[in-house]
Amino acid sequence: MKKLIIWDFDGVIADTEKLWVSSRMELLNRDFGLGWNFETANKHIGGRSEKDKKRILEKLGIYTDDAFWKEAMQLDMQKLRLGIALTPDIDNIFEMNGFEQCIATGGSAEKTTAKIKQVGIEKFFPPEKVFSADLVEYGKPEPDLFLLAAHNMGYSPENCIVIEDSLAGLTAAQRAKMLPIAFVKYNSPEYIEEIKKIGVQYIFDDMIEVKKFLEAF
Repeated sequence: MKKLIIWDFDGVIADTEKLWVSSRMELLNRDFGLGWNFETANKHIGGRSEKDKKRILEKLGIYTDDAFWKEAMQLDMQKLRLGIALTPDIDNIFEMNGFEQCIATGGSAEKTTAKIKQVGIEKFFPPEKVFSADLVEYGKPEPDLFLLAAHNMGYSPENCIVIEDSLAGLTAAQRAKMLPIAFVKYNSPEYIEEIKKIGVQYIFDDMIEVKKFLEAF
């Protein structure tokens, strides 16, 4: 049976995860005097929806308001307008005929639409093939978003392959009983070690190698 590839966007389709984490890190350090570096910020909020970021921060005793998140989005859009680049060789996978493909991202619908347009992949991912964290109550690492994407695309979890860069996203794939593939081109060596610790078997830093792996199915 044909398989479904479920793509994360940030840190996989483009090197954008660091932009959004750094936006929130800048504001958190300014408003709460945290002194976080990128690794600390990424550990706590990387790869998660805004709702889940807020929940995590509250557990840490950091209470943000709507103005904080509005400013974070404004920073994001400023960075997005400066331009983002598609991950090298990924378009060769988008063009593969043997798979159905969709995007399931922790980003908002508005920002995801802008990102897809910015890198010019609308022909591969029309709106009906894009699923954002706005659609579920709990984002990654919960499996809800991936399960919703699979259901709407007409696939059972065992026929889904998730390509992710974050611990939250890879954990969500595992919980959804889907095959997780870690793409780590933009991750630090320390973060890659954390990915290995959760038992992800397939780890790549080059889309050419990801394509070879997929061709073996």
